[in-house]
Amino acid sequence: MNKIIPEVSLLKFIKHSLEILKNPLPFHNKNFEEKGDVFKLNVGFNTKIYFCRDAALAQYVLQKNQKNYVKSKIQTADLVKYVGEGLLTSEGDKWKRQRKMLQPAFHKKQLQNLLSGMQDTITSEFKKIEPNKTIDLFPILNDLAFQTVVKSLFTQAANSKDMERLQYITEANQRMLVKELRQPYLGWWFKIGGALKKHLKLSEEARTILISIVNQRKSSGKQYDDLLDMLLETRYDDGKGMTETQLIDEILIIFTAGHETTSNALTFTFQLLAKHPKWQDKIYDEFINLGGDDADLMTRIAASKICQQVLEEAMRLYPPAYFIDRVNIEADSFNDMHFPPGCNLLFSVYEIHRHPKLWDNAEAFLPERFADGGRQFSAQYFPFGAGPRKCIGNNFAMFEMIIAVTDLVKNYKIKPEFDTIDITPLITLKPKNAKLKFEQRN
Repeated sequence: MNKIIPEVSLLKFIKHSLEILKNPLPFHNKNFEEKGDVFKLNVGFNTKIYFCRDAALAQYVLQKNQKNYVKSKIQTADLVKYVGEGLLTSEGDKWKRQRKMLQPAFHKKQLQNLLSGMQDTITSEFKKIEPNKTIDLFPILNDLAFQTVVKSLFTQAANSKDMERLQYITEANQRMLVKELRQPYLGWWFKIGGALKKHLKLSEEARTILISIVNQRKSSGKQYDDLLDMLLETRYDDGKGMTETQLIDEILIIFTAGHETTSNALTFTFQLLAKHPKWQDKIYDEFINLGGDDADLMTRIAASKICQQVLEEAMRLYPPAYFIDRVNIEADSFNDMHFPPGCNLLFSVYEIHRHPKLWDNAEAFLPERFADGGRQFSAQYFPFGAGPRKCIGNNFAMFEMIIAVTDLVKNYKIKPEFDTIDITPLITLKPKNAKLKFEQRN
């Protein structure tokens, strides 16, 4: 006999619509607490979304029966119009082909070529920090993550004016997409009011900038061993490379997915370190014990276990990709719950990562829980997703974050200038009040 999945009415959704627009997480949390780990939310007269914080169901959908599930139109249509059909937004055979082709470019051995450039970019961006002054760290980390992606992709081949424009377009289009997703009832207004047209025009401008950079690289005949070279050199099984359109789609997605999530994760990590200074000292001691700046960078990153624990725990509490969406192709059942074909399933990674039945002292910052690595929690810990569609850039992100955290902690003691860590859930989970003070280490 099938379980009846509890429902939240359309009326309740509309009643709380302004609150949901601002921050939907408290509304969803209240429903999880009242209805259980899976509930249906009516968001239109014939539209329901299944909200889930059941880790076993997430693992089943993302890994065990992943062939029956595709991404929802949020990514395969809504996001596509801004960034094109790349690895993040494609499905089926096209996705398989792209994944197989791109995987080698993000292998640890290939990424090793990018590390010194990553380190230089991070050190340079941290020069913006003024010691002994209260600053909002997020804009600095946002620029840092964007510049790290830029330099990893293009080395020296891009001018700062173009990069500033690309950063502006990436962030403006994300804000527009959030409005579309949170206010679906205003879709008609976004069309006739011109907002949609304006943002699609911005996307075209971004593509034009990127085509120009790619053409300059091709005509230069120079090799930089950066991500752009890797993308230009990769080949499908038939020996052909990517078309220009496909290449630009992949670059746009690297920009969108590669900087936003990292800057968010780093900001939350530094806020947590500010509140828990003993972990700053542990990271500093680890850095010194591993040979400090004299150590081989790749060797030091691989051995920075304490720093990695801190990052893992920060991403547990504040996962940048805080929800994962899927739609089932055929009817499916799990633990007596029946899902007819075409159900919109939204997995709250934020809720799974804080589920009291899955984590001891779930709300507390306890990096020691990751002392033996994250694999022991693979059934309930999804900072980079899970299954075949797990984020291809997870190693890139971890290398970058370990360098950034170590680089800041070796030079400064971080002091909190905020009371609580506040969040702004957009497409990713963004920080709100990262006010910090940095005191030079003696």
